Amino acid sequence: EVQLQAPGGGSVQAGGCLRLSCAASGFTFDDYVIGWFRQDPGKEREMVSSISNNGRSTYYADSVKGRFTISKDNAKSTAYLQMNSLKPEDTAVYYCNAVRVDSESLTLVDYWGQGTLVTVSS
Repeated sequence: EVQLQAPGGGSVQAGGCLRLSCAASGFTFDDYVIGWFRQDPGKEREMVSSISNNGRSTYYADSVKGRFTISKDNAKSTAYLQMNSLKPEDTAVYYCNAVRVDSESLTLVDYWGQGTLVTVSS
């Protein structure tokens, strides 16, 4: 059974930090790009950060650049999002996503975690 489990949310005051984790099972984690997305009620889901399957390349949205750090431990089939200097506008439900391109069908294979709430109070 494919699973992406993402505990680690919670409430923190502005300026604080949290670390989200995304533990995978049921598929070959090394083959997948991992992304973190967030969604505020009434807004579209936005990509916050992503990391290549081998962990060598990363992407950050401008809104989190310099504050968030994404990492990936293929040996543990787990990805992390370290969030520092949190702001009230970072409040959202955070989702992890694992995606790869199937080389035969050229379709996307992707999985989503269940979402975890991060609340930053001012």
